[in-house]
Amino acid sequence: MGSIRRTVAELVGAGWGDDRPGLWFEGRVLSHHQVTAGAAARAALLADLLPPGAPPHVGVLLDNTPEYPMWLGAAALARAAVAGINPTRRGPELVRDIRHTDCRVLVTEQAHLPLLAGLELPGVRVLVTGTDAYAALLAPYEGAGPDTSRAVPSDRFLLYFTSGSTGAPKAAICTQGRLAAAGHSLAGHFGVRRDDVHYICMPMFHGNAVIADWAPALAAGAGVALRRRFSASAFLTDVRACGATYFTYVGRAVQYLLATPARPDDRDNPLRLGFGTEAGAVDAAAFERRFGVRLVEGYGSSEGGAAIQWTPGTPPGAVGRAAPGDDLAVVDPLTREECPAAEFAADGRLLNGEAAIGELVNRGPNPFEGYWRNPEADRARLREGWYWTGDLFYRDPDGFLYFAGRTDDRLRVDSENLAAAMIENILARYERAVAVAVYAVPDPVAGDQVMATLALRSGAASFDPHAFAGFLRAQPDLGTKMAPRFVRAVDRMPVTATNKIHRAGLRRQGFRCPDPVWWRPAGEDAYRRLTAPDLAGLEEEYRARGREELLRR
Repeated sequence: MGSIRRTVAELVGAGWGDDRPGLWFEGRVLSHHQVTAGAAARAALLADLLPPGAPPHVGVLLDNTPEYPMWLGAAALARAAVAGINPTRRGPELVRDIRHTDCRVLVTEQAHLPLLAGLELPGVRVLVTGTDAYAALLAPYEGAGPDTSRAVPSDRFLLYFTSGSTGAPKAAICTQGRLAAAGHSLAGHFGVRRDDVHYICMPMFHGNAVIADWAPALAAGAGVALRRRFSASAFLTDVRACGATYFTYVGRAVQYLLATPARPDDRDNPLRLGFGTEAGAVDAAAFERRFGVRLVEGYGSSEGGAAIQWTPGTPPGAVGRAAPGDDLAVVDPLTREECPAAEFAADGRLLNGEAAIGELVNRGPNPFEGYWRNPEADRARLREGWYWTGDLFYRDPDGFLYFAGRTDDRLRVDSENLAAAMIENILARYERAVAVAVYAVPDPVAGDQVMATLALRSGAASFDPHAFAGFLRAQPDLGTKMAPRFVRAVDRMPVTATNKIHRAGLRRQGFRCPDPVWWRPAGEDAYRRLTAPDLAGLEEEYRARGREELLRR
């Protein structure tokens, strides 16, 4: 891999003079040199556009086109920071994201111009790629070379938004040094070579695509292939066309790929590895059987405060052990005491989940670099010298860590704490469902009840309450309080722009939703359709106990 380069600018500059194929996009191929030259020209333009004294921030509102990595490279060379703007945001939310990150330049494309119509963005210069005006603006800077000497590792480089399910999204800071180090680390861990091609099909406004896919390719001098937006049906066609060897995924992407019609030549592809989160052990095994590609589940806090590495010998279902230098612990957030090790039955069932599941914290030094202008969020992450991830885990006696969901995905049913991810792992075995989401709805008396949304497989005409109840009875590790009280059936799981299940929306709607819902009334074992009179009776029960307001949260 050559010498270690400590800034993203140095990594970008290494492509200068390299005429190997470096970027594939919709039938076009650019060399590494062309990509670096494009970044250098945009860096020179950016230096002239950014007003003196203002934060050097450029917003990027683009699909995954060649302009995206070129503007990332431009920002690195110009010592500026890119704020990835989510194109699924609308109106005031979109304005808020752009203003909050103090963007003075916003790069977009014609397809996204309707999103900006009528928005008040004073002091923001909007550049529209693919237009004559854009080409004319850029023309005087063509031919500029990359100056990598000015950038330093501490330069702010990314402002990427993290989940906004509990409020406005927070813009996490990532410096050039941290991204370069992450790129080198992942490239070394996965043995990325110069002749590899990384397929970037996850959106580049999200940290996963930039940190886990683009950065290791950049560090190793490998190529990248871009898909404008994720497409399950086009996945193998793209992979074969560019010779992709590596890809990343988040959320439901793997499930969508498995839901495509199987073909006899599915294993005829150049991929050797997929790296991501939330595929689940069952679907990861199914993916390897069908496509011949190993999936490695990883964990890294978006903000950089904790990381878990998979290593040979990691047990099925585990993510791995703490990365070197991290002092990770699973603790009870109330007592701050470390949770006991997990105990398993012979069939792998977790026996002491209520005691063993806690929040993952890093008690040692960590590279968390804070949020942009959000000291309250900084304090919530760093409490009493520890970095709190907001994620639930349990640890086995050998130190291997298992993901158990988000802290806001914990349910309390009849005074027992349950993790949504644990129940989801069980329900994922239900053959008639392609995707499963488990979340809490308020109990009319106290605590929560379990609700599940099932996305039915193609060919499953409708939800069969008797078959589902029989499936639940057959699961040996389904605790007595884990069975869903409510089941919502959908054709397609609602997801966010990064293909993660939109749990906040599901929780908000609860059982008062537009889709069919089946339920088990108290004291009954069978599921039946939730009718309008049933719903009215439930609402009256909540009202009588003063808990109706909880249904609106």
